[in-house]
Amino acid sequence: MSTVALIDYGSGNLRSAAKAVERAALENGMGLTVEVTDDPARVRAADRIVLPGVGAFGDCMRGLRSVPGMMEALEETVIRGGRPFLGICVGMQLMARIGREHGTHEGLGWLDAEVVPLRPADPSLKIPHMGWNALEVRQPGHPVLADIEAGQHAYFVHSFHMVPKDPGRILAAVDYGGPVAAIVGRDNLVGTQFHPEKSQAAGLALISSFLRWRL
Repeated sequence: MSTVALIDYGSGNLRSAAKAVERAALENGMGLTVEVTDDPARVRAADRIVLPGVGAFGDCMRGLRSVPGMMEALEETVIRGGRPFLGICVGMQLMARIGREHGTHEGLGWLDAEVVPLRPADPSLKIPHMGWNALEVRQPGHPVLADIEAGQHAYFVHSFHMVPKDPGRILAAVDYGGPVAAIVGRDNLVGTQFHPEKSQAAGLALISSFLRWRL
């Protein structure tokens, strides 16, 4: 039976993300096990890996690094092993090379990107960006976007956003006083700035496609 590992490193409500994955699997008739774990051995054994995240970039990176063996397990399983990976919110941001929240912090470096403050061109737009926004699908052929419709709404809560050096890494965007990366990816990696577990139809569709994704 396939296993999905959600990494527990002390950041955010993992149970809501785990329940969303369990629901997507159930509704699609997939027999899989969903594990919330801080055990690098369980991550190495998993078929798919999910990294949620809530809070500040630097705090989340410190939390991830503080789990003995986890950084090595991620590098081995995700980068060298090529298993499907989903980063959620700050979990997506950690894929970047650098985070500029409360100083400069080194990220995982899986995407050549920086995480910088949101600065909407419209001064009436509030920070944090909180609420529902329509997705602009830029790469509809990507398997994880197979069931995401243009204009479908997703739920965001963030004050910082990822800016990839290569705009082609942006799979979907939203407009919040300018374009903001909503879904990014390359190879076996995908990340969402929004919370799929709070995004109803769009979130369930994305998680379902991630669970079906074959590389």
